[in-house]
Amino acid sequence: MKFNSNSYQIKSNEEVFEKIIDEQKEIGYYKLPYQDTTEIKQFAKKVKQKNIVIVGIGGSSLGTYAISSFLQNRSNDKKLHFLESTDPLDLKKRISYIDDLNDVLFIVISKSGTTIETISIFKYLHSLVSINKKNCVCITEFNSKLSSYAQLNEIKTFVVPNNVGGRFSVFSSVGLVPLSIIGVDIDSLLSGCKQVNRSFFDKKEYFSSIFDKARFMVENKNRFNVNVVFSYSSLLDGFNKWYIQLWGESLGKININGINQSLTPIGLIGPVDQHSFLQLIVEGVRDKTVTFIKVKDFQEETYIPNISLLSLDELDYVNNIKFKDLINMQADATIKTVENLKDVPIDLITVDKVDEFNIGKLMYSYQLLTSVVGKFMQIDTYNQPGVENGKIILKEKLKKG
Repeated sequence: MKFNSNSYQIKSNEEVFEKIIDEQKEIGYYKLPYQDTTEIKQFAKKVKQKNIVIVGIGGSSLGTYAISSFLQNRSNDKKLHFLESTDPLDLKKRISYIDDLNDVLFIVISKSGTTIETISIFKYLHSLVSINKKNCVCITEFNSKLSSYAQLNEIKTFVVPNNVGGRFSVFSSVGLVPLSIIGVDIDSLLSGCKQVNRSFFDKKEYFSSIFDKARFMVENKNRFNVNVVFSYSSLLDGFNKWYIQLWGESLGKININGINQSLTPIGLIGPVDQHSFLQLIVEGVRDKTVTFIKVKDFQEETYIPNISLLSLDELDYVNNIKFKDLINMQADATIKTVENLKDVPIDLITVDKVDEFNIGKLMYSYQLLTSVVGKFMQIDTYNQPGVENGKIILKEKLKKG
């Protein structure tokens, strides 16, 4: 007698790893660390405009924002702006921050070329300033509506591979073009990705850490279905937002048995959220895992001066301490507090320093983690039918209205 079943069961690490290896034939983000960046860097050198405006939403902007905000002190004199929301007040406010609309390079990003938020904002910009091949670049899929528009108007186009999903596209031209223009070392960025990629597929350090974490999350997903990233640096606020999209849109799916899966991402910034969400972690329902992220070296020496303030002299023990040391001591105290609870799963990621190589490592490792969790859960990590349904309803409403 032969028995076959496709019912849900947690596979072995080896089975999942083989599926990830096979997946590389179809899913394009795995190969992005090894791409040739020559064309992008040559183009970036020619950009004269001071203001670089990204017109895009979700995967078309969040990754770029995450990296640029992390490296905020490591760019040239160009200013990066993001236009993504159709909120009219937010849109006008962001445009007001651009000091000269005639000194702008508009980078319009949409894989499909039909993203309603992006195209709506692009249309509005056309009413404010003349947009042409001299001040516009399009980043899109081959043969999309946007690529046809660019070709018709002789606008420079960078192609996003069809097999690279939006939320996995930051290391494609989607992120590399604007980042290179503002002075980010994109080769160092990709080197960080390569190190993680090689370590993972050679079954070294990153293989073990990613598989151990993924297996724990899947085996315990019914109990710990809220995954908190607690980042101890404001520089990582953009990373948190990127992680929330990557995790939520990839893993909130229906598995092969038709059961809704739920791993809910939350992004916190320390020490600010010590004064809010930490209370919920410590005394709330035990339904959360917590990943703490620290920056080992901020490369910033600002310290607290040796000053006594009125009756607050009992706080003089903080005098002469560097802020970079203070924030990491705050992180360590919070980690110890949660660790002492014994029933809240935690792990710690330490980013060595604030540079391209390290943010590349961090973000690429999270992409791999997401893929492995998806394989363990036996879902389609790369589609987003829940989002697509909303787009269809909106389109129908607009056509009727």
